[in-house]
Amino acid sequence: MGTATGSGRRTVAVFGAYGHTGRFVVAELRARGFHPVAVGRDAGKLRAFAAAEPGPEPGQALDARTASVDDAASLDRALAGADAVINCAGPFAVTAAPVIEAALRAGIPYVDVAAEIEANADTFAHFAERARAAGALIVPAMAFYGGLGDLLVTAAMGDWTAADEAHIAYGLSGWHPTAGTRAAGAVSRERRDGRRVRYANGGLEYRDDAAPGLKWPFPEPMGTRAVIGEFSMADIVTVPSHLSVPDVTTYMTVEAAGELADPDTPAPTAADERGRSAQTFLVDAVVRSGGVERRAVARGQDIYAVSAPLAVEAVDRVLTGRTRAQGVVSAGAAFDATDFLRALSAHLTVELVR
Repeated sequence: MGTATGSGRRTVAVFGAYGHTGRFVVAELRARGFHPVAVGRDAGKLRAFAAAEPGPEPGQALDARTASVDDAASLDRALAGADAVINCAGPFAVTAAPVIEAALRAGIPYVDVAAEIEANADTFAHFAERARAAGALIVPAMAFYGGLGDLLVTAAMGDWTAADEAHIAYGLSGWHPTAGTRAAGAVSRERRDGRRVRYANGGLEYRDDAAPGLKWPFPEPMGTRAVIGEFSMADIVTVPSHLSVPDVTTYMTVEAAGELADPDTPAPTAADERGRSAQTFLVDAVVRSGGVERRAVARGQDIYAVSAPLAVEAVDRVLTGRTRAQGVVSAGAAFDATDFLRALSAHLTVELVR
């Protein structure tokens, strides 16, 4: 099991620390009093990142360790002494399993920010039994896609144990994808043979037809917008992993989907002192059962930046024993969803309508 540093700080390894989301995660860990350990595959990028970041104490450098997913010994060295690991390095179809294996060997919890549907499904399928047997906790998709939607749906459900359907509509002002997002998307398209995927009738379905276009009535001031229906995100894995909902559908505003699809759309750029882009979002989660509707709405800025407090809050709760399950579990199953969302008030505005 990992051991906290002598100063009392809990140590968290961040695989992919110098990536776009990884940088936000390292900063969030430091702001919350953790001791981050930067881990990455590229020694040059890792050294440059560590040199530019403040260390745990004045005059100290950030702890940095080079590791590769095809070198198990290097991963073991990178996680030595850590209390938890957050995997921010995609494509997760490549990185998730080796880093999870290393976390299991080290006896520490694993959290990732994977938005890849198939990679998350693989984590549940391949590691659920082993993680339960080991008393380990593995939380995939603990990010804007997968984690936030699951928390919102779970909070909206309240005392319901089942629902007929769940809908998660993403109202993004725009979407400037990172290089990691593009790489992950390419892997997913290859794995699907160019097909699209949805969650219906209690399972994942792969289809060759075009996704439907429709209007979604977002809460004001956004209002009704054109969206692409069945624009599936990681929520179609996380939500049904623990909630009895046979149909889970996600939607994306057409403007954001168009920017994502355009190869010339630039990467996000910083617009404030925290490094966040100017992008804003509204996530509208609706559950329906027997003609009754419940809703949870979240508003915030920068889908990549907000993944950091989601992942770090998860690690904090795991290390302080505030969890509800063991094994491979999604955010809504692992944590008290309403309390978790409330704890993110500095980063999200959340409204529950029941």
